[in-house]
Amino acid sequence: MGNQHSAQNTTLLRQVFTNIQADSCPRHYNFHMHTNCSDGRLQPEDLMAQAIEIGLKGIAITDHHSVNGYYRAAKWLETQAIDSLHLWTGIEITAYLPPVDVHILGYGFDPLEPSLAPYLTGREPRGVDARAERAINALHAAGAIVVLAHPARYRRSPEELIPTAVSLGIDGVETYYAYNNPNPWIPSFEQTETVKRLGNSYNLLHTCGTDTHGLNLLQRL
Repeated sequence: MGNQHSAQNTTLLRQVFTNIQADSCPRHYNFHMHTNCSDGRLQPEDLMAQAIEIGLKGIAITDHHSVNGYYRAAKWLETQAIDSLHLWTGIEITAYLPPVDVHILGYGFDPLEPSLAPYLTGREPRGVDARAERAINALHAAGAIVVLAHPARYRRSPEELIPTAVSLGIDGVETYYAYNNPNPWIPSFEQTETVKRLGNSYNLLHTCGTDTHGLNLLQRL
């Protein structure tokens, strides 16, 4: 596709993540959104139109185990005379990070990389492919920046999970996240402070996203 290289520009994406702040999302950047290509309600094309209406500068669609929404969004964007919005490749993968299942986000990767094939089936990976280390390595092989999604949402604390993820090569954490679906959207203060402190201690990148599953990119549900 014409914007393939742009969608995989991880140098620019690292610069964006390095400068992410609590107020970056949801009106400047949004790196966690779902379409009806996984478990969201928005058509990819409608998501893009809404992103432009909001004034977003950079986004990634992170459908579960699929990049079909990204392809449709990228095709739509190519038909528009718009250069104010940057769309990166994105995905969310369910993986086993002992002792719990977690969600791994990948950004700026080549979706045609063969290592990603087990994670693009539209279903949760099984067997050895479900191991977090395997998923992280596959994403890295495709050139991705790899991030632990909403680290304070699991049955184990971020203090336990983040160091384990770091040992497997994770690049960042989803620091700015609204755990209780507030309206208007705002990162949960206590969890944000915890994740940010841990991320800084391991020199990780920080990301933000609404985790939108509904029809409004400014909300989670």
